[in-house]
Amino acid sequence: MNPFSYARPTRIDEAISLFQPDSRYIAGGTNLLDLMKENVVRPAQLIDITRLPLQGIEETAEGGLRIGALVSNSDLAWHPLVERHYPLLAQAILAGASAQLRNMASTGGNLLQRTRCYYFYDSTTACNKREPGTGCPARSGLNRIHAILGHSDACIAVHPSDMCVAMAALDAVVHVQGPQGERQIAFNDFHRLPGEKPERDNNLTDGELITAVELPASGFAEHSAYLKVRDRASYAFALVSVAAALKLDGGTISAARIALGGVAHKPWRRAEAEAALVGQSAGDAAFNAAADVLLQGASGFEHNTFKIDLARRAIVRALTDAAKGVAP
Repeated sequence: MNPFSYARPTRIDEAISLFQPDSRYIAGGTNLLDLMKENVVRPAQLIDITRLPLQGIEETAEGGLRIGALVSNSDLAWHPLVERHYPLLAQAILAGASAQLRNMASTGGNLLQRTRCYYFYDSTTACNKREPGTGCPARSGLNRIHAILGHSDACIAVHPSDMCVAMAALDAVVHVQGPQGERQIAFNDFHRLPGEKPERDNNLTDGELITAVELPASGFAEHSAYLKVRDRASYAFALVSVAAALKLDGGTISAARIALGGVAHKPWRRAEAEAALVGQSAGDAAFNAAADVLLQGASGFEHNTFKIDLARRAIVRALTDAAKGVAP
């Protein structure tokens, strides 16, 4: 680990003013410290934001929920308002990591997890995410966990978060503050596909700090389900995960949300798949048709083509569970 300086500001504007191109904000550090230990990132300065006023969960005037960036994953998952109105989010968080990690990991930090790839974390190998232009050995190497959607010649890594998959399905909004002031980013615009710039995981600009995440009033509390398929139940990243949420009028779907995890560089949604469900009877025929649309264009590599069929089955199962109102 390289030497670095350390600062612990107490005001948001102070933290932003301290930021330099080679700085990193740190809260729980559950991902950043691993990256530093593996020599993947080498910040010259860490800016500890844990004393900033970014705690708290409160209802908004519109009936939604505002979640401070420093709220721990554990506190968020077990909060009464989240359990009651956003059970999809609670399920997703509790499916992720271990209890110890959830106690440390922050809401804002969860959004900023670096994508998952063996080669990215091995600083002795080439990787376009670490060093643009050096290549993507995963394409012809060990790629069992890698992307089947939205990948590019430059990168086939996948986004690791469970929480983010649920937030994508719930149409969350990310509040940020930086040198140019405050702004809001729709959750589906926050993370990026790799394209030709896989080194950029999100659309934050230099120095911007996540201050909160806001959920809309509708949490699909009656009919939602989070399904995570992984190699072991105790603690593992998703091979495929599905956040499914429905509104039903009798047995007819009046609104739908589906997001996938473990399949792309960001939580994967396709508006056409959700639109295809509206007006349909909640059942296998509609769910399989939506899966076809959601997975359109999916393609795998030598070791991960199984994920296409796995994702299809997971989508149908998650939508079935959501329609029943039964958590998987």
